Amino acid sequence: MQKLVDGIHEFQRNYFSQEQKLFETLVDGQNPLALFITCSDSRINPNHLTQTKPGELFIQRTAGNIVPPYGAVFGGEAATIEYAVSALKVKDIIVCGHSHCGAMGGLLDPALLEKMPAVKSYLQHAESTRRIVDENYSHLTDPQKRLVLTVQENVLVQIENLKTHPSVAAAVSRGELKLHGWVYKFETGEVYNYNPDEGQFLPIQDEEVVLSQPEVNRTLPPI
Repeated sequence: MQKLVDGIHEFQRNYFSQEQKLFETLVDGQNPLALFITCSDSRINPNHLTQTKPGELFIQRTAGNIVPPYGAVFGGEAATIEYAVSALKVKDIIVCGHSHCGAMGGLLDPALLEKMPAVKSYLQHAESTRRIVDENYSHLTDPQKRLVLTVQENVLVQIENLKTHPSVAAAVSRGELKLHGWVYKFETGEVYNYNPDEGQFLPIQDEEVVLSQPEVNRTLPPI
């Protein structure tokens, strides 16, 4: 705890004093650039990754960057998505998975979750991910490659779940909202974006390709 308290003092002495005008403007409301949906994993810092300041990202964090389908759970996830789209009018939603994801590891090996019933139940919202990997990639036996693939497939599955939310579906159909699938490899700092034309995740470019309907047959990306 002392490290956290020391951090607060450091924040107040240095960062806040340098950015005080920014913080003062935040009392008037927020106008975030995007909704960023990512994993709860402590190794992921969306603001550091995107070099954004307070007020620029609306962030939702869940185990395995999971987005329950609309109606499956009327909880914080659905409320956050609806508020971001309907009230804040975000123009982009990013679903960002990451390397070495513990939730996806548990999805592949349910025995790891036997003493965590809440986690096991929550990962049912990624059952499609597990089935895609098990049934379509049975030839892929290397554990690390299977985990990489599972992380990537799960990003696409969760985007499909995201589309079941009425606020998202309506905004996408009006052309007012774009959906993006990213995977962050934190040990190298690389970020990969799903390119539907290529059918795989590729290093993110300045002009990012917007996610459309994913192809059924995809090749294993290079990460």
